[in-house]
Amino acid sequence: MEPFLASYLPILIFLGIAGALTLVMVLLPVVLGPSRPDSEKLSAYECGFDTFGDARAQFDVRFYLVSILFIIFDLEVAFLFPWAVSLSRIGLLGFWSMMGFLFVLTVGFVYEWKKGALEWE
Repeated sequence: MEPFLASYLPILIFLGIAGALTLVMVLLPVVLGPSRPDSEKLSAYECGFDTFGDARAQFDVRFYLVSILFIIFDLEVAFLFPWAVSLSRIGLLGFWSMMGFLFVLTVGFVYEWKKGALEWE
């Protein structure tokens, strides 16, 4: 079992070097960088002009709904790429499994469309 564990030593060394390098890159500017705060550096900055209104203002629920729908249908595309690459190896079972997956997602999309979830007004 020892030779098997020894094969993981390069990975452990790599992770150690990556962690040390990360710490050095984060801590070096804190230690060596000049710290001269003034009123301009400490002021709030938002797109070049002074802030207005409350930062904790509520968003419309439709914004969250559209963003969640985008994430769901964006993940659909993420599943399509590996399927398309390995289609020749997975055969008819893989093809019809993906067709079933796409059918369920299409039914969900049509349902959302009919309910008006995609209308912004």
